[in-house]
Amino acid sequence: MGLRINDVAPDFTAESTEGTIRFHDWIGDGYAILFSHPRDFTPVCTTEFGAVAQLAAEFEKRGTKVMGVSVDSVEDHAKWKRDIEAFAGAPANFPIIDDTSLAVAKAYDMLPADYYLPTEGRTPAHSATVRTVYIIGPDKKVRLTMTYPMSIGRNFAEILRALDAVRATDGVPFATPANWVPGQDVIVALSVPTPEAEERFGKLDIKLPYLRFAKRP
Repeated sequence: MGLRINDVAPDFTAESTEGTIRFHDWIGDGYAILFSHPRDFTPVCTTEFGAVAQLAAEFEKRGTKVMGVSVDSVEDHAKWKRDIEAFAGAPANFPIIDDTSLAVAKAYDMLPADYYLPTEGRTPAHSATVRTVYIIGPDKKVRLTMTYPMSIGRNFAEILRALDAVRATDGVPFATPANWVPGQDVIVALSVPTPEAEERFGKLDIKLPYLRFAKRP
């Protein structure tokens, strides 16, 4: 069975473009995003890493570290980063780990169902990590996952939105409605009775007995 929400994210030690990393230590006391790619020097991946480079200030503002997983060597990653930076017009100042062994891809259940590993001539189609995203909390537990096929580039505006929603609801009795963005009202959990909710959060906007909105404190 793959990783589930609230599972502890598997710890690992790996070489990266920023040296040896022990994952849980690297996360520290903030949030982290781990995202996988089929291989270096591939077109969709280059656009995605470029998007992450351009959003560096947004992730930093949210106290969130970002790490890429690719099945090539650190030496190849360093060369590829030059292409990423040229395409994005921004420095790719986040670690990309060496997962040539596929140890991380397997631990995080990133591989497609029909993957196999030829002894020679391995291509992205053989051992491709599907486009998987994990948002991991300060307690090292999985908060959210997204999985895309190789042919679909990820929407990093949605990843940022999802990160904002995770942070807004983590440890408090709130949920976010469809298409929520920061600044909008949140939904009060059914576990909190209306009188208590109004005492804690102010006047509610009650659309239905089970759908009650409040301003996020």
